[in-house]
Amino acid sequence: MEQPIIIENANDSWLVQYEEEKKQLHEIFGKTALAIEHIGSTSVPGLAAKPVIDLMAGVKHLGEVDRFIEPLQKLGYEHVIHEAFPARRFFRKGQWRAGTHHLHIYVFQSEEWKNQLRFRHYLREHLQTCKDYESLKKDLARRFPHDRTSYTKGKESFITAVIEKAKQQE
Repeated sequence: MEQPIIIENANDSWLVQYEEEKKQLHEIFGKTALAIEHIGSTSVPGLAAKPVIDLMAGVKHLGEVDRFIEPLQKLGYEHVIHEAFPARRFFRKGQWRAGTHHLHIYVFQSEEWKNQLRFRHYLREHLQTCKDYESLKKDLARRFPHDRTSYTKGKESFITAVIEKAKQQE
């Protein structure tokens, strides 16, 4: 059985963990990573979340990532191929379905890159939307405690709507 989905109260250590991981990733990527950002729920102050630090690195071309697979393995990251997301390279640190860090690599300034930042910024700037998202996540975790696929699918329409609102404000 999969690890249960647990939503924890916001934790100041998430930012510290991100900064520590970012430093290590910069050592591996050097100038190939044009930027490294903290994304996902742990990047939004005050937002309850699964205790997984999501990081996003931006590169010029996704093909550049292949040469970093082995160095990232030495940091504990496993390259995970998700054919449903051809515009992203994904690495997980920690056990399957119980990772501690997720590294998402996109082409810098691509639409996928921008959407991650749009979502983060919108939640940071709109307290009620942030609270609504937290309630949704807690509800989904209660309804699907061992079903990450259903948990994730349950968030999709909310996330898409927030990104669209953010685009309208640009």
